[in-house]
Amino acid sequence: MNRSVKTDYLIPLLVLFFFMAALPLAAQTVVTDDQVNEVAKDLYCPVCENTPLDVCATQACADWRELIREKLGQGQTEAEIHNYFVTQYGESVLATPQPRGFNLLAWVFPIFAVLLGGTIFVRYIHGIRIAALEEELAAEGGAIASEPNDYISRVEAELRER
Repeated sequence: MNRSVKTDYLIPLLVLFFFMAALPLAAQTVVTDDQVNEVAKDLYCPVCENTPLDVCATQACADWRELIREKLGQGQTEAEIHNYFVTQYGESVLATPQPRGFNLLAWVFPIFAVLLGGTIFVRYIHGIRIAALEEELAAEGGAIASEPNDYISRVEAELRER
């Protein structure tokens, strides 16, 4: 009986030990290449000029993608990973500049350019339509086109009389 008591405690202890040993492995999540590329596409390679991190073929970029994989496996968010790269390499690694300081110009200028271009286009089209109407009126006999000139000459004549 003494022997069975020891085995009764030993088996549950062994099972508990194996579960405890496997717990860190279960806590790690499997990170796919798609998840890594989702984060890496918003970052530029600090070594290669104007190359997104997800398509750069250098060994440094492969190492950085592996670092992203590790950080995602640890449960870090995309924003935390971006902040890590910004603190390490500066804001030039971000594909989309943060809207503050001088970078605010990159966010505001396109809106301003579209509004200005639209205003210029509308005024240009309006000028073309006015010119076409004036030509049409002049071609019809010029009676309406000459009326403002007659009116101005009559006003000038009346002003001279006074």
